[in-house]
Amino acid sequence: MSALALSVLLSVVSAFAYAGGAIVQERVAETSPGEQYAPLRRPGWWAAVALNGLGGLLHVVALAYGPLSLVQPLGALTIVLALPMAALFVGRRAGATAWRGAIMATVGLAGLLSLVAASDARSLDTTQRVAVAVATAGVVVALMTAARAAHRHPAVRSLLLATASGIAFGMSSVFTKTVAVDWTGGVAAADVPSLAVIGVLATAGMLLSQASYRGAGLAAPLATLTVVNPVVAAAIGITMFGETFRYGTTGTALALSCGVVAAGGLILLTTERLTHEQPAAVPGSAKESDETDVRDLPEPVGGAAESAAALPGPLDGLPQRPGRVPGPAGVVRAGGRPLAEDVPVPGTAAA
Repeated sequence: MSALALSVLLSVVSAFAYAGGAIVQERVAETSPGEQYAPLRRPGWWAAVALNGLGGLLHVVALAYGPLSLVQPLGALTIVLALPMAALFVGRRAGATAWRGAIMATVGLAGLLSLVAASDARSLDTTQRVAVAVATAGVVVALMTAARAAHRHPAVRSLLLATASGIAFGMSSVFTKTVAVDWTGGVAAADVPSLAVIGVLATAGMLLSQASYRGAGLAAPLATLTVVNPVVAAAIGITMFGETFRYGTTGTALALSCGVVAAGGLILLTTERLTHEQPAAVPGSAKESDETDVRDLPEPVGGAAESAAALPGPLDGLPQRPGRVPGPAGVVRAGGRPLAEDVPVPGTAAA
């Protein structure tokens, strides 16, 4: 088997592993609503971690045997593979809109990555690494905060968390490339902080991806994560590693067009999920009426005391004993009996 064929095979198997991990993550999120980020007690969670780790390892090996322009677009197969696998193994069928969105996102991402030209290996200095790490942490925290504010809209919340996960994974790849370039001249102790950043970003990406599947289905979070991850890495490669698009201005225009197609696919997936969300309460529904608080009812005009006095009481119209000042009409004791001094006793004379 040639190196190119082996690279393609490893990339496809990697996509299957990533798709399987995503399906397991979505099922764990659905059956463990109280554990948002890391359901450590669920065996399925660890199975998803293993599948994602296998996918990442195969992806790295595929890059060792094949060109980046081939391996990276094949990674986009994860979206397309996940939909039939979910229908086959867990009975979750995707609608026509989800399929269109997934295909658009895959085609746009594959086209975009195939236009990125290879460049000479470069690394980042210490200042650049610190700046990139701090900026990444700020963006991820901001997206998590926005997702918390959007908790009433699961599709929007999922999109924000999946974007944060994709950024974390993408920047982890950037630091991995930096360390790999440094290690061409030998292992150095100065790379320990970069290795720590890689571990933190990879862990954050895994936890955020798990949270993105809660209440949002499979297709939209997975597509967002799969698109954002390599796009962020490619953007850093172009701006900081000297990478460019092929074919000059024409290639740049084509890359932008592919980006628009991929974004359109994500919009379709998000819209498809939004149409499945049910409103919290329909005005006039039984649920809303059952939850009406008596304190929300309008108070009678004139106050409660005057309204009670205006109501007819059970003693209205009965003769009153002379010399007695009758109490308020309808006043009764706690047991429901009228006051004794206001009820005439049969057979007795008036005082």
